[in-house]
Amino acid sequence: MTATKFVLPESDIPTTWYNVVPDLPKGLPPMLHPGTREPITAADLEPLFATGMIEQEFTTERDVDIPGPVLDIYRQWRPSPLVRARRLEQALDTPARIYFKYEGVSPAGSHKPNTAVPQAYYSKLDGVQRLTTETGAGQWGSSLSMACAYFGLDCEVFMVRISYDQKPYRRGLMETFGASVTASPSDRTEAGRAALAADPDSTGSLGLAISEAVEAAMSSGGAAKYALGSVLNLVLMHQTIIGQEALLQLAMADDYPDIVVGAAGGGSNFAGLALPFVRRQLGGGPTVRFIAAEPASCPSLTQGTYDYDFGDTAGLTPLAKMHTLGHDFHPPAIHAGGLRYHGMAPIVSALRDIDLIEARAVPQTACFEAGVLFARSEGIVPAPESTHAVRVAVDEALRCRETGESKAIVFSLSGHGHFDMQAYIDYFAGKLTD
Repeated sequence: MTATKFVLPESDIPTTWYNVVPDLPKGLPPMLHPGTREPITAADLEPLFATGMIEQEFTTERDVDIPGPVLDIYRQWRPSPLVRARRLEQALDTPARIYFKYEGVSPAGSHKPNTAVPQAYYSKLDGVQRLTTETGAGQWGSSLSMACAYFGLDCEVFMVRISYDQKPYRRGLMETFGASVTASPSDRTEAGRAALAADPDSTGSLGLAISEAVEAAMSSGGAAKYALGSVLNLVLMHQTIIGQEALLQLAMADDYPDIVVGAAGGGSNFAGLALPFVRRQLGGGPTVRFIAAEPASCPSLTQGTYDYDFGDTAGLTPLAKMHTLGHDFHPPAIHAGGLRYHGMAPIVSALRDIDLIEARAVPQTACFEAGVLFARSEGIVPAPESTHAVRVAVDEALRCRETGESKAIVFSLSGHGHFDMQAYIDYFAGKLTD
C-alpha cells in the first residue's frame, strides 16, 4: 500500500524550537527604540512582554527547550500530519510530488496556537492577569483566547473592523474561549479615536489594531501584557516545530523538498515550515527553493522597501528593519485578513535581502480558485490565507507538468476555512476583486 498520510507518534514531538538568528549569514539588524532610535534592550520591552518572551527574543541559542507544560498542551494536536496530495496531483496531471503540512488540526484551526500557548505560559509565570492582542482574520485571536483559557488569563482582542464584520463566527469562537473582542478602530484608545476622527468608516488594519492593543497593555498599570502572533523572532522560533516535524515525516516518505511554500503576511507561518530546511541548507544540505506567497494587495516582500519602520500605525512599537509598505499603509479589505499587514518579519526580510528566499505576490481571485480546486481534490477547505500557498504550489506543479520534472513541493496548509465560508460564497457570487 502506498502511504498518503505521514503521522509521527507523540514521542517524536520536537522538544526544542529552532532559533535561526545565530545562523543568518549577515546577522539581524537590532530593533530600535521608538523614542531614542537606539537599539532596544531587554529592559525596554519589560512593560510589554513577559520575562520568558523577552529572553527568547534576544537569545543567541540555536535550540531552545520547549517547557513541559507547553509540550503537554501541544500533544492535543501535535504532531500534525504531513499529507501527500495525490488527488490534487491527479487533478493537475502533474509529475510533481505535492505534500502539505496540515496545521488546521489544532483546536483553534490554524498554526497560531504553536506560539499562543508558550506566550500565555510565560505570561502566567510572571503573574500577568490579562493579555491584550490584535487579530486580523481571527486565527491569532482565537488561538490566544484558547491559550489564555488554558492558563486562567483574561484576554482582550482588538479585531480589525472589516474582519469583525466579515467573520462573526471567529469572533464567537474567541468569546466562547472567554475573550472580550472589540472592533478596531475603537473609541477605547487614543490611537483608535484618532483613526475614527480621520475616517469614521475606517475598515481598520492590523497595524492600527496593534497600536490599540499595545496602548491598552501599557495603560493598564502593569495588570496586562501584550502578545503578538507574528513578526517577532520568538514567534517565528515557536513555529519551527512545524518544519522540524516535516523533516522527520519527509524522511518517512523517503523524500526531500525541491520547493517549500508558505503563505506570508507577517511571516510566522512561512518561517515555521521553511526555517528548519534553511538550517539544513546553511549547514551544507540540499538546496531548496523557498517561496513566500503574499497577497498582491499587501506586497511587502515584492514591492516594499527594506528599511526600519514601526510595527504599528501609531508608532508605539519598536522599529524593526523589515520589508515594509509604510506603517501608515491602509490595506484593501480583502478576505485574507491575517495577511493584511504592512510589514514582514525581520528574519524573513533578512533572508529575502540575501536572496535565500523568493517572494511571489498573488491576486485574491486566483487564490480562491486554487482553494476551491484543493477542496474538491483533497476534501479540506483552506483558510483564505492558506490559499496563497496553495496557489503557488499549484503553479509550481503546473510548471512541472510543462517541463516533465518530478519535483517535490511541500507547502503549509496553515488552517481550515470553516469560519470563512462567506469568503467562498462571495467568490462564487463573483463579488471578489483583485
